[in-house]
Amino acid sequence: MRRRDILTAAAAASTLAGCVPAAGRIVAPPPKRDHQPGVVTPPPGFATLVALDVTGSRPDRPLAALAARIEAATPATVTLGVGASLFDDRFPLSRVRPRALATMPAFPSDVLDPARCHGDLLLQVGAASAEEARVTADDLVRAADGGVRTRWRMDGYRTENTVTAAGLPTTRNLFGFREGAGNPDPRDGALMDRLVWADEGEPAWAAGGTYQVVRLIRFAVPLWNRDPVTRQEEMIGRHRADGAPLAGGPEDARFTYADDPDGRVTPLDAHIRRANPRTADSERHRILRRGYSYGAGSDQGLIFICFQRDIEAGFATVQRRLDGEALERYVLPFGGGYYFVPPSLDGLRSILTTSA
Repeated sequence: MRRRDILTAAAAASTLAGCVPAAGRIVAPPPKRDHQPGVVTPPPGFATLVALDVTGSRPDRPLAALAARIEAATPATVTLGVGASLFDDRFPLSRVRPRALATMPAFPSDVLDPARCHGDLLLQVGAASAEEARVTADDLVRAADGGVRTRWRMDGYRTENTVTAAGLPTTRNLFGFREGAGNPDPRDGALMDRLVWADEGEPAWAAGGTYQVVRLIRFAVPLWNRDPVTRQEEMIGRHRADGAPLAGGPEDARFTYADDPDGRVTPLDAHIRRANPRTADSERHRILRRGYSYGAGSDQGLIFICFQRDIEAGFATVQRRLDGEALERYVLPFGGGYYFVPPSLDGLRSILTTSA
């Protein structure tokens, strides 16, 4: 059975090149330590993601309205990101573009639907209930008062939204496996400074923000369920019941593959081994992930979200390592995008006001 037939791809892949940053950018002062919620804060049980495009010639107006409503959006957790297209030639913002912000390309296993990719803005709304997340997202879009158009939208949920023994957020995905144990610890400020928060070379308003990647990934759940659990475990690299690594130890175990160079215990094409080979070099490529399941029936899968200080050193490097993994037959990335999450909304408002 062909993977694309099973997953019913909706559109042909499209590779989009990133833009070259403009000359004469404003270099950041020493980093700020304000951060939006929804990055290192614990992920709530439900989330709605809405990608928006600015429709007029004045992005400062809908953004000002959005920012004001975001600051009043309690108890939901709202995170606002900006896409590369906000800095194109429609608006005079190229000189303050985040250093490494580009348009998400298509990777070899992708079949991207252009209608489900990218966007000038991204709202990530987290809440304790699905209704609260959806209603808050609706309210925010209305607050923009016609100055934005919805590009794509996804609702997600976390099954068994708990923590590991070490306190790392974890959930069980639609393939039945726990995920989250391999994350860097978001409570470790020094580690987040190394892996997540972007400072060096950023424009002043962006210093202390982070780069966000969203991937919409369809799962072939019926096909997956035909395989025995032992085979599934080999493809993931963990035990299905408790998340413990095949390499040994509990779910949160710190381990390497030094004693298993031929993949006799953890296969060389297992997902967690490809994603993080656990070498000295791969440590700097780690990303902070939070995932949400979506959908039902034939269209179900994962809303993959990750944060890093540099997409090329983080997600893109990991994604290239995953090319050819055993899991590839069961998943189809079809949408999402690259975004930059500023440290606070004040900085974003300031550059939009200045450019208006």
